[in-house]
Amino acid sequence: MGLFDFLSFRNEQSDGQVSRRSRRRLRQYAGANQGRLFADFVGSSFSADSELRNSLPVLRNRSRDLARNNEYAKRFLNLIKTNVVGEKGFTVQVRARNDDRSLDAAGNTILENAFRSWGRMGNCDVTGRMSWLDAQRYVAETLARDGEVFVKFVQNRRYRDGFSLQFIESDLIDEGKNGKADNGNAIRMGVEIDEFHKPVAYYVLTSHPNDSLNFATKANRKHIRVPAREMLHLFIPQRTHQSRGEPFMAPAIASLKMLHGYREAELIAARAAAAKFGIITTPDGDEFIGDDETEDEVPVIDMAPASVYQLPSGHDFKMIDPAHPTSAFAAFEEAVLRGIASGLNVSYTSLSNDLKGVSYSSIRQGTIEERDHYKTLQSFIIQHFCEPVFRAWLDSALTFGNIPIPVNKFDKFSDNIHFRGRGFSWVDPQREINANVTALSNGIISMNDIAAKYGRDVEDLLAQIQSDKEMAERYGLSMAFEPFGQKAPAQPEVSDPDGDI
Repeated sequence: MGLFDFLSFRNEQSDGQVSRRSRRRLRQYAGANQGRLFADFVGSSFSADSELRNSLPVLRNRSRDLARNNEYAKRFLNLIKTNVVGEKGFTVQVRARNDDRSLDAAGNTILENAFRSWGRMGNCDVTGRMSWLDAQRYVAETLARDGEVFVKFVQNRRYRDGFSLQFIESDLIDEGKNGKADNGNAIRMGVEIDEFHKPVAYYVLTSHPNDSLNFATKANRKHIRVPAREMLHLFIPQRTHQSRGEPFMAPAIASLKMLHGYREAELIAARAAAAKFGIITTPDGDEFIGDDETEDEVPVIDMAPASVYQLPSGHDFKMIDPAHPTSAFAAFEEAVLRGIASGLNVSYTSLSNDLKGVSYSSIRQGTIEERDHYKTLQSFIIQHFCEPVFRAWLDSALTFGNIPIPVNKFDKFSDNIHFRGRGFSWVDPQREINANVTALSNGIISMNDIAAKYGRDVEDLLAQIQSDKEMAERYGLSMAFEPFGQKAPAQPEVSDPDGDI
C-alpha cells in the first residue's frame, strides 16, 4: 500500500466507512501495489522468448560496445577469463578402470596425451588460430559478453583425429527466424524446438547480417540447418523455455554507460578548470584593445604566469575559476560502481582495483563469495563445453582409427573423464593450511580434496612427491617434511605443571 492509499484508507476508517476496495488493498502484496506511487512500475507477463526477441540484439550490441570502450566492462571480462579459466585452463584426466576395478593406466595415458596433442594450436578449431586453452578463454569471455556461445562440431579427415571446432557468432543464429518448420516443429529466434522445447536444429546464416565487406542484403540471406547433435549452445537460462541467452552485463549496462558519461563530463570540466581565465570589463564596453582577436573579433590579452598587469582606467578584471571535479565525485562514483559490481556478481575491490579503506576480514569475505561464483561458472563450462567436446573428439578419433583403442571401448573411457579447473590461492595461508592438516589427520577431508583446491590431481601430486624424494636420496639429502607421518591429535594436549588436571 502506497502512502497516498494508506492515508485514504485511514480517512475512510475515521468515517467508519471501510470500502470493499480498501479491504482488498490491505490483503495484497506490497510489491503488487498499483497506487499512485507505483504507477510507473510496469511489469510484463510475456514469455521469455517474447521479451528477448526485440531486446537481445540491442543488449548484445551494447554489451560489446562497453567491452570495447568501457574500462570497467573490460575489467569484468578479464576477471572472468582470469579466474574461471586461468593460466592453464581445464585439463582432462581419464580414470577408466578395468574389469577388476584397477585403473587402466595405459589406456588413460594414451587418451590424455592424444587429447593434449589435438588441443595444440592449428588442430583445435577450423581456423587454425586457436589452441584448446584459447578456446576455453574465448568461451568464457563470449559467454559473459554475448550471453551465449555456439560451437559446431566438424568431422572431416582433413583435421587431426578427424575432428575440429567451428565457433559461430551469435549474430549468425537469426533472431528473426520464427515460425513453423516443414516437420511441424516451432522455430524460435533461429532455434528449432520439438513439443518439449528441446532444441532440434539451429538455423545459421551463411554470412554475417551486418558485414560491410560482404555486401549481403536481407533479401538474399540464406540459412543452413544444423542439427542440434552437431552444435553446442551454451547459455545460462533465467526462465523455463528460454531459447537464447542474455549477456551477463545486461543488469549493469545502463549504469555502466551513464557512469562513463558522468566521468567523461567531469573530466572535460576538470580540464577546462585547469585552464583558468578571466574577463576584462568596462562600463561602456569599448576602448579596450588586446594583444589579439578571436574569430568573432573579441579582443584577447595573453598573460604569462606570475605576471602583473596594470589595466587602463575604468577597466575591471573578473577571474573565472570553475571547481571541478566536485568534492562529491569520488564518493558518488564509488556508490554507483558498488551497485554495478553487485549486478556483475564480482566484488567492488576486484572491479575497481580500489583497496583504500578495505579491512582484512572484509576483503577475505568478499574474495570467498566471489570465488564461489567463479567456481560455479567453472562447473558450467566443464559440463556444457569441455566434456561434450571430449566425447565428440573421442568418438571421431576412435571412428577414424587414430588411437590404438577399440571403438567398443568408447563408453568405458567417455564415462570416466574429469576436467579440473584452476585452483585458487589461500586467502589466509597459515590458518587454512593448519585447518587442512588437522582435517586430513582426522579423516574429515582427503588429499584429493586438498589437491583439488590447487587445481591439481592427487595422483600427479603423489607421483611428484615420490620423484622429489628419490631425487633427494640420489644427492644424499633428506626431505624436509614427511607427508605421511604421525597423525596430529584432534585437540592439542594441555600441559598442567601444577598437576591439578
